[in-house]
Amino acid sequence: MDTNQLHREQLCRAILAVDKRFSDVRPRHPRGGPDGGRDIEALFRDESLAYGAVGFVNQANDSKEQKKTINEKFASDLDSAIGANKKPSVFVFFTNINLTIGEKDTLVESAKKQGITHCEILDRERLRITLDSPDGFSLRFQYLNITLSEEEQASFFARWGDDIQSVISTGFQRIEGTLNRLLFLQESTDPLNHLTFSFELKEKYSADDIGHFRLFCSMHLKEPKQKILGIIFGSSDKSNRMRNDTGCDFTEQLSGIKYGIAGGQWESYLDIESDSETEIDDEEDERYKQVGSSSSIGRSEVEFLPISYSKNSFIRYFPTICLKDLDDAMFLPIANKSLAEKVKAIHIYSNGYKIQEIGSEDFKVDVEAFQPAIPVEFTSQELEDPWVRIRPSEMSSAFHIRFFEKTPKRMFVPDQVQNSLEGRGKNA
Repeated sequence: MDTNQLHREQLCRAILAVDKRFSDVRPRHPRGGPDGGRDIEALFRDESLAYGAVGFVNQANDSKEQKKTINEKFASDLDSAIGANKKPSVFVFFTNINLTIGEKDTLVESAKKQGITHCEILDRERLRITLDSPDGFSLRFQYLNITLSEEEQASFFARWGDDIQSVISTGFQRIEGTLNRLLFLQESTDPLNHLTFSFELKEKYSADDIGHFRLFCSMHLKEPKQKILGIIFGSSDKSNRMRNDTGCDFTEQLSGIKYGIAGGQWESYLDIESDSETEIDDEEDERYKQVGSSSSIGRSEVEFLPISYSKNSFIRYFPTICLKDLDDAMFLPIANKSLAEKVKAIHIYSNGYKIQEIGSEDFKVDVEAFQPAIPVEFTSQELEDPWVRIRPSEMSSAFHIRFFEKTPKRMFVPDQVQNSLEGRGKNA
């Protein structure tokens, strides 16, 4: 390292960083050059300002002349440190000269007389001890190009192997997490194809155990998008119950999930441009318009019960909201009591992403009596199993979708298109 002052300072800074008493170790001049005799700055025991100075000589042989040079260098660097705008209370001096205990004590005493509360001299032997320890093996290899013996390699990996593996693993996880978030933010601008709430039950129930059921979700967006402010969607038994085409009659259908399932979805609108000039009628504003319905066959067993708000028509005639428009939306699941008490978890999906998972510890069933504004007709006998709300366990009265807090998980990995013509020439 003769004449290479930059590497000398980098080595000494790395050695100081190994000492657990020092933190926030940094160079005062990262690329070398004039630094007023203060090559390194750090904190001693997390509170005291410390300066470090490097005093190396070429071809060190511990002669009187070299020791005299080092003593003068120490005095000069100490004066520069004390004369700095921020006066240190700790001073560390590095040298590649071996000093006796008496010589080091003399230097330390001179520093204390000038107001330094703690002074350390790291001479060649002190540096060697650190570099020959497992904590210093990597520094010795990096700056002095001294390879590790098999015994030293075993000692090094016994000391640092787990930490190195952890750093590598954590680094890859952070990169993967960042890429996943960038991909989601890009794909979140796509139109919303569907929003599905899958209610996982505590066990697999027979159709007779479920019987009549009502399961809906009411959601309000943070701000109107394409004039849409709120949506309601859900399912119930009796397959024709929510059909909006004329002539359908559900009253004569048998009750229970094994005889058929109905689905429906509604939207409420707020036209900011037109409402800005006229007074908004609150009752009219909360009116919902049905935008979809479905019928399906019944089920003999139930473990997952999904409800969906779907915009995935064959041809999209009108603009619709995007996945990102769900950010900060507020939603509240509503169900009949006997069904709500069977729910174990709620899984939320949209556009190939898992948006959120609400576990049993994250929700509670609110059995306080209320009448929801669900635009569906139910009989008095069906309503004997009362409506209940599924609320968050703590704090808020409703759930939220917040993309700032968590990145949704992509459920599918796209396949790579294969090129069978690759390598057959430019005209292939």
